[in-house]
Amino acid sequence: MLSALFKGKPSHAASGDATGRENMLQLIQLRWTAVVGQVLTILFVHWVLHIRLPLLPMAAVLASLTLLNLVSLQRRRTLPRISEGELLFGLMVDAAALTALLYLSGGATNPFVFLYPLQVILGAVLLRPRNTWTMVAITSCCFAGLTIYYQPLQLPQGGVAELFGLHVAGLLICFVLDASLLVVFMSRINRNLRSRDKRLADLRQRAAEEDHIVRMGLLASGAAHELGTPLATLSVVLGDWQEMALFWQDPERLQELGDMQAAVERCKTIVTGILLSAGEARGESPVLTTVAGFVDGVVGDWRRRTGANLEYHKVLPQDPTIVSDSALKQILVNVLDNALEASPDWVGLTVVHDGETLTLSVRDRGPGFAREMLERFGKPYQSSKGRPGGGLGLFLVVNVVRKLGGRVAADNPPEGGARVSLFLPLAALRIEQEEEAVADD
Repeated sequence: MLSALFKGKPSHAASGDATGRENMLQLIQLRWTAVVGQVLTILFVHWVLHIRLPLLPMAAVLASLTLLNLVSLQRRRTLPRISEGELLFGLMVDAAALTALLYLSGGATNPFVFLYPLQVILGAVLLRPRNTWTMVAITSCCFAGLTIYYQPLQLPQGGVAELFGLHVAGLLICFVLDASLLVVFMSRINRNLRSRDKRLADLRQRAAEEDHIVRMGLLASGAAHELGTPLATLSVVLGDWQEMALFWQDPERLQELGDMQAAVERCKTIVTGILLSAGEARGESPVLTTVAGFVDGVVGDWRRRTGANLEYHKVLPQDPTIVSDSALKQILVNVLDNALEASPDWVGLTVVHDGETLTLSVRDRGPGFAREMLERFGKPYQSSKGRPGGGLGLFLVVNVVRKLGGRVAADNPPEGGARVSLFLPLAALRIEQEEEAVADD
């Protein structure tokens, strides 16, 4: 039953998962940059400055970083979630690779030893405090070890002055590299964090709106219970009046009495529908129908009730089977009622099925939506009717469709009026268990 979908709750895990995957991508990109920079630096020092370096061991270290990046890319594509442990492991491997390269090229005397703070800063941004302190301990131990254990650089002329000059130049390059990478990487990380915060804010807003719907549902259910008794009394009284000579001898009064009885029956039907939707009364289960059958039924009932001029078009290359549910019917009726109120002379309905999505577009020839209405479309109490408590109809429509995995769009077409379009995934309207049960029967 489609109304059972309202029992779900928004998941906050998806926001964190997306952020972890984006942060892993940033680490992968930074590692590619580091590999390319290290290759160029090694080639420059070895062939231009003529400082002999152990190229084969260094190539093995860079190959290991390349392999790590390829594995990380594959895991990012295949795994739905990137844990913080994987980010910590990646940073630890980066620190180990930097330590190995520094060990092979002068240890702590190598100016690129000041790339270690970059690892710590990245850890502070990406990891929890405990894991960040782990990175601090690891990089500190690596730095301390390089002051004792390392392979000295063999300078061409062996001069201390030349070593000092190269060291200062290396410090300058290291500073520029650190600063550039921090600006680029931190900007991207902050962008990811802002995106995550926005998604969390949207989820909180959705949770608040759904809580609002629950409260309205409880109020509606309670009102339905309270209205049941007076409506039943009115129905009995009107039935007694119909037997009185005062009414059946006067055709005009008899007609008015019939109209009153029809209005009472309409109210009783609405109350029964509210109770059925709330699961507080037994009624007919949702039935299997087709898209055309469902919409034709809603349109027929709506035309008989309102007598409106409805221009109805269907574009259905196929007519898939769906489950007809009171919640789905009510949202379409709600949109049609709003269009009729804005445009009493004409309402248009177009139904399109493109294979995966069912699109229901309702148009009117009214004044259209104001710009501020479009900006806050679907928010509670956003209405152009000026009535207290108005704007709840479209608010409920948006949330019902969203629960079904669809969306609602509103605009003012160039030809005038207003248009509200419901985009519903057909997968949400099919229930395999229901279809199998009907087939077995």
